[in-house]
Amino acid sequence: MGLSMTNILHPERYQGAKRRYPYFEGWYYKLVDASEQHRVAVICGTYTGPTPATSHAFVQFMDGITGEVAYYRYLSEDFRTEAGDFEVHIGPNRFRIDRIDLQLEGPDRTVEGSLRFHGVTPWPVRLWSPGVMGWYAWVPFMECYHGVLSLDHSTEGMLRINGTAVDFTGGRGYTEKDWGRRFPVAWVWFQSNHFETPGTSVTASVAIVPWIRSAFRGFIVGLWHAGNLYRFTTYAGGAIEQLAVDPETVEWVLRNRRYRLQMCIRRTEAGLLYAPDLEDMTGRVAETMLSTAEVRLTRLDDPDVQPILAGTARNGALEVVGDINRLTSQVSPALRRNSG
Repeated sequence: MGLSMTNILHPERYQGAKRRYPYFEGWYYKLVDASEQHRVAVICGTYTGPTPATSHAFVQFMDGITGEVAYYRYLSEDFRTEAGDFEVHIGPNRFRIDRIDLQLEGPDRTVEGSLRFHGVTPWPVRLWSPGVMGWYAWVPFMECYHGVLSLDHSTEGMLRINGTAVDFTGGRGYTEKDWGRRFPVAWVWFQSNHFETPGTSVTASVAIVPWIRSAFRGFIVGLWHAGNLYRFTTYAGGAIEQLAVDPETVEWVLRNRRYRLQMCIRRTEAGLLYAPDLEDMTGRVAETMLSTAEVRLTRLDDPDVQPILAGTARNGALEVVGDINRLTSQVSPALRRNSG
């Protein structure tokens, strides 16, 4: 599958103009109101399946409190993008980096309204490390690509959900995306931008990544705190010291050359999101938006000094999917470069 250099340097844009089956692309918006009583995820995207009947555009709406998911299916031709910019239209719905406009109608749920986002904070993009994937973004045969479009931002506006108005003004948001052939066989993903310290955000993912004739355990973790992005990634020489998953918690400890990041994430009941496979979009991704986590960032050279961050993450989104035993066991190490 060919790659556009211009698009690689703009991961927020639609990447799939010249790609054929199997292919998917989706943008994920997480939204929490100021009272933290309303938490929703809005996912828009497009799926190219093995037949015209399975190919379609879609919008998903997840109630993060109840776990209920509504799936709105559209024709492929209802998916439109703006040239040279990130602006996606799916039927009457519009999605940008700084706003979304929704007009969703279904048998179980209607959602209408507009939200604006202020202070959008993307993962930095550089030529040698174009976004969250680092130099792997330049590899043309990856199974799945990932982008973090905003680690944290404020929200403004209102959504009317089944006729009830929910004001998101003063809330917080997070935006990311995925695209490629299909999702990994196993992954853990966690995100929260609700800490005691406003403006702090963590996004963390680890997955089994196919690589030529083998596979490795790849991870991308970023902690945004006090205006600094602390990165723990496979491609920049980071390491996982511990990854343990049981029915109640995910224990995850990472380090890079200078810092150690410890996370104890509590698991809760989850709803099922639709995700791409080789046949269709199927409901197989269990996600919760009710997780909490104890997060601690310390310096390797002097771990006894005051930690850079020691706090509790609230309103956490968590996915634990697939062959987790394979994910937590030792697998082939990733190729590493001193970049990023």
